[in-house]
Amino acid sequence: MRNYLRIFMLLFFISFGFSSYAAQDNLSSLKAAPAFQLNDLNDKIVSLSDYKGEKAVILFFWTTWCPYCREELKVLNQEYSGLTKDSIEVLTIDVGEPKYKVDNYAKSYNLSFEVLLDLDSLVAREYDLMGVPTYFVINKSGEVVSAGNHFPKNAVKKLTDK
Repeated sequence: MRNYLRIFMLLFFISFGFSSYAAQDNLSSLKAAPAFQLNDLNDKIVSLSDYKGEKAVILFFWTTWCPYCREELKVLNQEYSGLTKDSIEVLTIDVGEPKYKVDNYAKSYNLSFEVLLDLDSLVAREYDLMGVPTYFVINKSGEVVSAGNHFPKNAVKKLTDK
């Protein structure tokens, strides 16, 4: 059984490395961000379309078991107030985990931003997610302008320079 777990983890980290490369290369032209509606931790429905024309959005896909996600969640917590001042909304999307687990995690880490639940991983599939952590930066027009595995400083700077 342990060998299966090791193989799974190896394949996950291999795909994580390739997803960083692939995510950057897939953006040679702007594409519309796939629409979605997900529940947050308070069972409120949040729709990506609520922000179109109003705010740019940073989507962050993550899981509670991912050590790299923990580091990026810390970065997002530090950057959150500055992002909201610049009219950028942060939506974090936990992929495939039960609500109670994500809720406990969010409370223990004092997460400041919206946490959404992709319980069946359908939104992750719509975004062709290959691993976590993964960011997507979406401009006010609803187009994906950046994707990658680390906080998108350059994309945020471009959004706020306008």
